[in-house]
Amino acid sequence: MDSELNDIEIIQRITNRDSKALETLYDRYSPVLYTLVKRIVTENNVAEEILTEVFVLIWQKSAKFDINGGNLYAWLINLTRNKALDFKRRETLQVTQEYNDEYEDNSILPVLSVHIPSNSLTKTLNSREKIYTAFNNLTEAQQYVLSLAYFDGLTESEIAKKLNIPLLTVKSKIRVALDSVKVNLAKEINND
Repeated sequence: MDSELNDIEIIQRITNRDSKALETLYDRYSPVLYTLVKRIVTENNVAEEILTEVFVLIWQKSAKFDINGGNLYAWLINLTRNKALDFKRRETLQVTQEYNDEYEDNSILPVLSVHIPSNSLTKTLNSREKIYTAFNNLTEAQQYVLSLAYFDGLTESEIAKKLNIPLLTVKSKIRVALDSVKVNLAKEINND
C-alpha cells in the first residue's frame, strides 16, 4: 500500500511520524542517493554512514520540506549532495564551523527555487539515457568543469585556482557546458 503513495503523501506521513513511510521512501530513493554519495565519497562504509545520516535528517527535518513546491526528488538529491560534500569538506578541514541544528538548517537542508521544474524519480530514470547522452556529448573539459562544480562542490573561484585558469574562463566554460547540456537534452527528447 505505501509503495502506491506519491512522494508528497510519503513526506507528509513522515512528518506525522509514520516510520513505514520512511521505509517506503528509503526503498524508493536509497539506490539513487547512495550512487550520488559514492560519486562524492568513494569509501563504501563512509557512503553508507552518510546515507543513514541523510535518512535520519529526513525523519527529523521533514517538516522543513516545502510541500507546496512539490519537488521532493530535487530536495532529496540536494540534501544528499550537501551532506556528502559537508562530510568531505570537514574531512579536509575546509569547514570548521560547529555542526549543530542551525548549521544543518542553513547549510545542509536545501532551499529550492520555485523555478525548478517538478521532477520525480520515475521521470528521471526514464530520461536517464537521454541525460547521459547529453552529458557525454560535452567535451572532456566541459564534463570535468561541471564535475568539479557538482560532485566536488567547488566554487568557480576554486575551480579557476585548481585549473590555474582565469575566473572568467571558468564562468564561460560552465555557462557553455550547461547550455550545451540543455541543447543536447532537447535534441535527445525531440528524437523520441
